[in-house]
Amino acid sequence: MGKVIEKVKVTNFKDTSKSIEIEAVVDTGVTMSVLPIDLIQKLGLEKIDEVNVRYADNSVKRREVYGWIILEIAGRKAVFDVLAEDEGVQPLIGQIALERLDLVIEPDTRKVIPNPRSPETPMIEIFMATSPNSGHTATVLRTSASNSAKPNLYVRKTLSKSMKHKEVIK
Repeated sequence: MGKVIEKVKVTNFKDTSKSIEIEAVVDTGVTMSVLPIDLIQKLGLEKIDEVNVRYADNSVKRREVYGWIILEIAGRKAVFDVLAEDEGVQPLIGQIALERLDLVIEPDTRKVIPNPRSPETPMIEIFMATSPNSGHTATVLRTSASNSAKPNLYVRKTLSKSMKHKEVIK
């Protein structure tokens, strides 16, 4: 398909006066979005975590995670955390951001576009799974990009006795 590069706006969620517009590579093989540490410092982001990162060469390194940013791309925006890489590294937009914003890559033009199935606003998806032995359901709510800064919500509900049998049969 080739390299996909998009202009994106990145804003500090806690201090919206700190904002930058950059060109970032959109990479569906990358999980999290990545910013070089110099841009993270320019935005004044706070360290929120450390994670192990596996690279294409199979090496693993410990990296810092910073938050929160408002990421705007293709007319949609949402709040994310970002992985810090070395100064000068190419910013990357990963699969988590694409899914949350309900964006896809149009192969012919190599442009990021809103999902044709939901062109007006990102689609909210709810997946429900029932464990036949536990009597509980687990629901994953994927929030709309225009909705809020809260991460995905996981809800566990107890099924009534009458519901248990119906769910097991399905």
